[in-house]
Amino acid sequence: MGSKTFKNLDEQIELLRHKGLVIDDEISAKEILLRENYFFLSGYRHLFLKSDGSRKFIPGTNFRELYGLFNFDRQLRNILFKNILIVENNLKSILSYTMSKNHGFKEQHYLNADNFVQDYTKARQINDLLRKMKRQINVNGKQHAATSHYISNYGYIPLWVVVKVLSFGIVGELYSVLQKQDQEEIAEIYGVSVRSLIMYLPILANYRNLCAHEDMCFNNRTHKLIEHTKYHDLLNIEKNEDGEYIYGVNDLFAIIIILKQILKEDDFHLMMNEISYELDILDGKLESIMITDVLDEMGFPANYKEIVRVK
Repeated sequence: MGSKTFKNLDEQIELLRHKGLVIDDEISAKEILLRENYFFLSGYRHLFLKSDGSRKFIPGTNFRELYGLFNFDRQLRNILFKNILIVENNLKSILSYTMSKNHGFKEQHYLNADNFVQDYTKARQINDLLRKMKRQINVNGKQHAATSHYISNYGYIPLWVVVKVLSFGIVGELYSVLQKQDQEEIAEIYGVSVRSLIMYLPILANYRNLCAHEDMCFNNRTHKLIEHTKYHDLLNIEKNEDGEYIYGVNDLFAIIIILKQILKEDDFHLMMNEISYELDILDGKLESIMITDVLDEMGFPANYKEIVRVK
């Protein structure tokens, strides 16, 4: 396989046109390619390619459509990111409150392995996790006003403050090794099972990082499959010949199902309204493909809006 070579903006335009993409406004297209990067923008081309394996665009596909999908994905990331941040903040608050109430709030309490599940198979994980927490506290503690204030004035950082400097991934892992009564108390607040919450948190943490780094989002697939929920049934999601749901398992709609369960109702409604609005904008820009092609790539069933109303 030959190595890739640098192509200037004129050559990038020529290459896209050679592949069948219609470019009406060359000046605007060049500015977009310069600012957004040819590689990242062309990553959205697969929905617009002919099915014959030629790697050519569907006849009539316009640069505006490609850029429209690119922009849609950016807005989608922004919407998901701010809502996952709500989940992250809520979890940090609820977990620190529960642990502080049940075990104490100083370092000697929340960094004490005895205050976590007493399971020898998880002893190494707990010790590794506590080391990660100490490292994040040492590295980040003095960079935040609240944590540095407690260090300077009290000589310790209470758990409800220290969670500020812990990553979502660390806090999610922390939940997975809490004592059973602590896990159940937190899960009950969300109205989900401990098993489900342990499954959901690393998935959300991965999506948080994906959104923060502007990776492609709308067609992302998770490594883990979420289990069947009542929402799969209530929305009559279709199954494949193996009896598995075709949507809402490891796709973006699986994230929507997770957020349906752990976001507050008003926040969830607002999020879905924003996503629907962005889909409507994208629909108005598409000519060579249908919005249903995008929904299918996202794992969204045609009746996805009904998830807002079902209980």
